[in-house]
Amino acid sequence: MSDINFSTAKFLKSAPGINECPPEHGAEVAFAGRSNAGKSSAINKLTRCKDLARTSKTPGRTQLINFFQLNNSPELRLVDLPGYGYAKVSIEKKLEWQRNLSQYLHERESLKGVILLMDIRHPMQELDAMMVNWAVESEMPVHAVLTKADKLNRGAAKSALLKYQRDMQTAGLSELVTVQTFSAVTGDGVAELAKLIGGWLRSGN
Repeated sequence: MSDINFSTAKFLKSAPGINECPPEHGAEVAFAGRSNAGKSSAINKLTRCKDLARTSKTPGRTQLINFFQLNNSPELRLVDLPGYGYAKVSIEKKLEWQRNLSQYLHERESLKGVILLMDIRHPMQELDAMMVNWAVESEMPVHAVLTKADKLNRGAAKSALLKYQRDMQTAGLSELVTVQTFSAVTGDGVAELAKLIGGWLRSGN
């Protein structure tokens, strides 16, 4: 299979729940994270398209499961999951989002891995841990991306990375959960992320 060209990313469709998602053909990789973790910025940096995923000064605007096709093929997809834990919406709406995310992670056959984005200064908050647990229950590989690495000096960023790795090892999750640093401002980590996602998509399609 040819390499994945992330700059070919184009919007495919939005879905309020798993029943409205595209057919279970091909392979997809999902991006998840708190609404202020820099998820949209990371997707836009990866695809070199500044307007592909919606960025907003009001976190929590992404309330649907958004699909983007790659290589001009609906068989290869990036998925932007609703941001969680920050939006000023009702408790009922937040619970609905959690149900949709849980169902998607447990039941989506074409999902090959989850990119979990977390602000490097505040990683693994309660809902991040819930996301890891959902993925582990589904035996789904997780790649943690510690965003906004440019906000820390190199030493502090390295320390945060090593601490996360140790925490996953202590929890017995190091084989299923990998981690890297990332900056949408400097481009640090973009090539590493592209290589990992490309491998997941190629192996699953």
